[in-house]
Amino acid sequence: MTHERWSLSVPIEEVPLAEHAELARQAEQLGYTDAWSLEVDGTDCFSPLALIGSATRLRLGTAIANVYTRGPATLAMSAAGLAEVAPGRFCLGLGAGSQPIVESWNGGQFRRPLSRVREMVGFLRQVFAGERVVFEGQTFQVQGFRLSRPPSAPIPIHLAALRPAMLSLAGQIADGAILNWLSAGDIKKSVAVVRTAAQNAGRDPDTVEITARVFVCVDPPSAETDTGIRRHINTYLNVPVYKAFHEWLGRAEVLGPMWQAWSSGDRRAAVAAVPQSVIDELILTGSPEQIHAQVRRYMEAGVSTAFLQFQSFAKDPAVKRQRLLQAVRDLAPARF
Repeated sequence: MTHERWSLSVPIEEVPLAEHAELARQAEQLGYTDAWSLEVDGTDCFSPLALIGSATRLRLGTAIANVYTRGPATLAMSAAGLAEVAPGRFCLGLGAGSQPIVESWNGGQFRRPLSRVREMVGFLRQVFAGERVVFEGQTFQVQGFRLSRPPSAPIPIHLAALRPAMLSLAGQIADGAILNWLSAGDIKKSVAVVRTAAQNAGRDPDTVEITARVFVCVDPPSAETDTGIRRHINTYLNVPVYKAFHEWLGRAEVLGPMWQAWSSGDRRAAVAAVPQSVIDELILTGSPEQIHAQVRRYMEAGVSTAFLQFQSFAKDPAVKRQRLLQAVRDLAPARF
C-alpha cells in the first residue's frame, strides 16, 4: 500500500494562480508530497497543476475532472498534456460531479453516472495506450480518435466515489478511490467496499490507493466562522448526491431537520439546523497539533493521501490570504 502522503488542495483562495508555482515550491520544501486540484466554480482542475508541475517534483492529481463536462477526446488531451508536464507524477482523478455542475451550469444531462464513469475509464485506457479508438458506449460514442502525443507512461486513473456502486467500481477498475465529505469515522465503511470489490475482481485490494479531501477551517472560533462553516455544509449536503451519501453513512436522523428546512425554502433555518456534532466530524479545527492529529485519524482509518483543503471564512481578503498561507506552514508535514 502507498505510504502516507500529505497533499495541498489547490488552488488556494486569495492566492492568484500566477503565485502558485512559488507557493508549491515552498510547500515541497515543507514536506508536502502532492498537489491535488479541485474544480467547482473557480479555475479548471488542470491549470493549477500545470504551473505546479513545471515548478516542483510534487505528485499531481485532479480531484476531480468531470466525465460529463468535457468530451472524451478533450478530456484525454487535457490529461495527456499534464502527464507531459510531469511525466510519471500525474494521476487523473475522474468523477461524475453533481446535478448543479453538470445540468445547471453546463447544460448536460446527469444520467447513468456509473455507466458514464465506467465507459470513460475504458476509453481513456485505450487512448493513453496510443490506440486509435472506436468506442461504442451507452453514454457516448467516439469514432476513430487517436492522441498524436500519447503519454510516455500509463496515467493512473482514480475515481471519486461516494456510495457503494461507485466505490465498488473504483475497486474493480481504478488505481485509486477519491473520498470526500466524510469523517475519519466514516472512512472504514467506504474503504471496506472498495477493498471487497477489488478482491472480488481478482485484484490485490491494497494496490487501490485511498485518497480523501479533508476540510480544515483555519479561522479562530467566532460567530462569523460558525456561520461560514454551516453555510458551507448546507451548500454541499443538500445536493442530492451528497444527501444520499450521508443517508448511507447513517446521518439521516441528525441531518433531517436541515434537509427539511432547506427543501421548504427556509435557508436561515437550514443553516441553524446543522448539528454541532456534524460540524465537528466533517470540518477540522483547532491548533495545528490538534488538526494534525485529526488528519492522522483519517490515515489510520485507511487513507493513504490526504488533500488538505484549507478554508477561511474571513470577509477581509487580506486576512483570509494571511490565514491560509500561515496554515500551509503550520500544518507542514516537516513540522511533525
